Amino acid sequence: MINYNPKNWLSFIFSFHKSDTARMMWKELIYISILSIMIAYVEIKFFPEASFLKNLTTVYSLLGFVISLLLVFRTNTAYDRWWEGRKAWGSIVNDSRSLSAKLSALKLEKEVKHKFSSLIILYAFSIKNHLRNKLIQDDADCTIDLSRSHLTGHQPLRVQQELRAAIEEIRNNNQMSPECWLATQRDLDGLVASLGICERIKNTPIPFSYSLFIKKFIFIYVVTMPLAFVPLFGYLSAFISTFVFYALVSMELLAEEIEDPFGGDENDLPTDQICLTIQNNSQQIFGA
Repeated sequence: MINYNPKNWLSFIFSFHKSDTARMMWKELIYISILSIMIAYVEIKFFPEASFLKNLTTVYSLLGFVISLLLVFRTNTAYDRWWEGRKAWGSIVNDSRSLSAKLSALKLEKEVKHKFSSLIILYAFSIKNHLRNKLIQDDADCTIDLSRSHLTGHQPLRVQQELRAAIEEIRNNNQMSPECWLATQRDLDGLVASLGICERIKNTPIPFSYSLFIKKFIFIYVVTMPLAFVPLFGYLSAFISTFVFYALVSMELLAEEIEDPFGGDENDLPTDQICLTIQNNSQQIFGA
């Protein structure tokens, strides 16, 4: 995730960051410019006095309003997914801290507390890598011993299962009161619920037909735009079409990027930093 100062307007206006949509779609902008110029040339050369083209401006104004509504819904839906994912990871942080604080207050041996701390940290890192379709063994940021050969399949559930088993063990040894056990179960259930939220976001993309319709609508709208604006602006209508294409497609690209917020893109959630925060907090609480 990019850290920036939202008050520094000049840096936003004049900088050309690699996350700028112009970098992502410069080839498409060139293609649209050439195509728009060709359409403008044909209209000026062969249909200079076509009466049916003079009233298209009103039609394109109405279509532009429709596209605006579609893109507003598209971006709001994508941001809702991004924000829900951020709230889920915030719950993971809170439940990890709460669980660590409860377990660290028990009179347990140092090795047992170290095991709990490691499992809580492993759970956070396993969620992050699971959402990226990776294994926790390949995560260079995780400093916990990963020699456990049983961390296969659905790794977050494997870690959760081991964490619950370790809690049940100290409960059976009368090292935990029933009230404390119930409290830890609520934290564990919260961690599982947050995992489910993240999986739901990742595994439920925007319907294909909806995304396909928006792309086709924008393309047809922009490509045919010179038909309406050539009588007013001439060849300059090609530049107008290209700029409108840049504005509309940029909104679609940004929505596509943030609708799956758990990857490694610059505008995705800072899950790497969140996992390191959980690691540092847990180690501090347990005194590791």
